[in-house]
Amino acid sequence: MPIAHLRTEYQRFSLLEHDTDADPMVQFMRWFEQAREAGLADPNAMTLATVGADGRPSLRVVLLKDADPAGFTWYTNYQSRKGRELAVQPHAALQFYWPALERQVQIEGTVERVSAADSDAYFAIRPLASRIGALASHQSAPIGGRAELEAQYAAAALAAGDAPARPAHWGGLRLRPERIEFWQGRSSRLHDRIAYTRDAGGAWTRARLQP
Repeated sequence: MPIAHLRTEYQRFSLLEHDTDADPMVQFMRWFEQAREAGLADPNAMTLATVGADGRPSLRVVLLKDADPAGFTWYTNYQSRKGRELAVQPHAALQFYWPALERQVQIEGTVERVSAADSDAYFAIRPLASRIGALASHQSAPIGGRAELEAQYAAAALAAGDAPARPAHWGGLRLRPERIEFWQGRSSRLHDRIAYTRDAGGAWTRARLQP
């Protein structure tokens, strides 16, 4: 079948204004819990878009590790491509896609580092192998082959022991949202789109957008 002929008719749910909460974070957690309850694989997987100093965008999937009134948090190597780009241009976008529920959430805002204490606390609960991996990998840097990577891991494991400390170049990032859009697929491509925008005083307004 040609790619152009691939088509899905969305008709499972609707999203009307009176169904949404005035607080988009409450609305997000409502949808997120429904995604978890539906048994979706990796419901916390989200696409992160950043922009380099040259204005070129880049994308990757990362895992949400916390969502609260302050924003959306994930953890990474600050020296990775995304870390370097965010250090120069702290504006970014996130997208969650839950196809089984025919839903998307798009989030835009400013990114900041979480506190060292929060990064330490999360690093401490990661599996030991993952902590060693954070020590071993120079994320986004070229490497000669898999064998070299495994050698780096073995060396890091030998040096770290059973209680490795969090490296200074690894930690949390939090996106403070300024705009959040909830997208619910509908039949005939007449999708429901409810967008929230935060004003300078921190108050949220919401509006329906045409599909």
